[in-house]
Amino acid sequence: MLESLRSVWNPLRCGLATHALATVSLVFGGAGWLQAAEPIQLFNGKDFAGWHGRTTIDPRKWESTPEADKAKWNQEIADHWKVDGNEIVNDGKGAYLTTNADFGDFDLTLDFKIVKDCDSGIYLRGIPQVQIWDPDAENNRKNGNEKGSGGLWNNPAGWAGKDPLVRADNPVGQWNTMKMRLVGERCWVWLNDKAVVVDARLHDYFAPGQPLIKRGPIQLQTHGAEIRFRNISLKEFTDVESNEILRKAEAESAQNNAKFNVLFNGNDLAGWKGATGNYTVTEGSIQCMQGKGGVLYTEKSYGDFVFRFDFQLPPAGNNGIAIRYPSVEEIEQLPKDLRHGDAAYVGMTELQVLDDGHPNYKTIDPRQAHGSAYGMAAAKRGYLRPTGQWNHEIITVTGSKIQVELNGTRILDTDLATINEYMSNTPHPGKDRASGHIGFAGHSDPVKFRNIEVVPLGN
Repeated sequence: MLESLRSVWNPLRCGLATHALATVSLVFGGAGWLQAAEPIQLFNGKDFAGWHGRTTIDPRKWESTPEADKAKWNQEIADHWKVDGNEIVNDGKGAYLTTNADFGDFDLTLDFKIVKDCDSGIYLRGIPQVQIWDPDAENNRKNGNEKGSGGLWNNPAGWAGKDPLVRADNPVGQWNTMKMRLVGERCWVWLNDKAVVVDARLHDYFAPGQPLIKRGPIQLQTHGAEIRFRNISLKEFTDVESNEILRKAEAESAQNNAKFNVLFNGNDLAGWKGATGNYTVTEGSIQCMQGKGGVLYTEKSYGDFVFRFDFQLPPAGNNGIAIRYPSVEEIEQLPKDLRHGDAAYVGMTELQVLDDGHPNYKTIDPRQAHGSAYGMAAAKRGYLRPTGQWNHEIITVTGSKIQVELNGTRILDTDLATINEYMSNTPHPGKDRASGHIGFAGHSDPVKFRNIEVVPLGN
């Protein structure tokens, strides 16, 4: 049958793999804060065990930093930082107090107290910075300190989050409580229980234009005046928790002002067509059968849309998202050499779903990596979770433009209308399609999908 045929354009179109299933329980508390596990205390209340000295340096370069520099910064911690009861105190000088551990997605909560004219901040994953300063200081007016603390100061002008939404600082000399959430590159900040940054992308100061690094340390910054910290706790999220946070934020996004429509009921393949015999429903997920493939696609056709889903890869797992895929009837009308039904060529594109960190794929073309518009536009690599964990992806298609966000980090932002160079010089005759079905393009591996929803855009 046409819907079960699979092209053999290259070695990525086949392979067998196994997988492990990770299950996590999740409980929600008040105000949207996750309560599934107790946070860890980053400061033990006695000394700086678990911390070291570091300055503003790209976390990617930390391992290659000269030992003499590291020793100098550690000495500055000894000279300028101290423990006073249950408080950490800095005199305004020296290197920044930095966790030995790196963190990915998390909630970070701390209290801080400043003196007049103080200027400080918190580095998340070692990236500058959530701003802390005296909003009444005269010496920082040109930098906008009167707007208050909590903004993502190093975000470029015009980016969401650069300035706090409200001024929420307590008077100088009083304690403030700050809560920071980072999932992928998406950041939230609450200051004294007021939201000052809501779902803004944190700019990578060290690599402008690139996605934020996946993991990094927490740093307490200082700039010339005393600051005190206490009650520093961090909760690192599981894959399921991160996905729930992202889904909630997407549902609230102004861009997605229409309600997401459920495409999969969790029980059977109602509403789906194509290679239905090659997919099964298991544990609330659609799964491609081992050794099977083909395109399973929605009954409805879509033009512009936002499509989101969770997926789980086995080691070396390979699948894809068919975008604006033609129906069986349309495929039968294509030239004979295109009737193979390969989503990467007869549809607008196939967006790769691939365990691209597996040794099997060390030598692939960048345009074959996960999230890539297959053979046309390369996505940024390194943002998949380990195999067996659940990933969350949201795809936005408007006209010829495609954006792919993986686990809260944008990995592809391309316009297929501008592409005229193709992998292996193989043209993609379907790339200019204005509408079609959304589907899963199986390639023999038991990849799972769940929480599958769409928002049609436009008329």
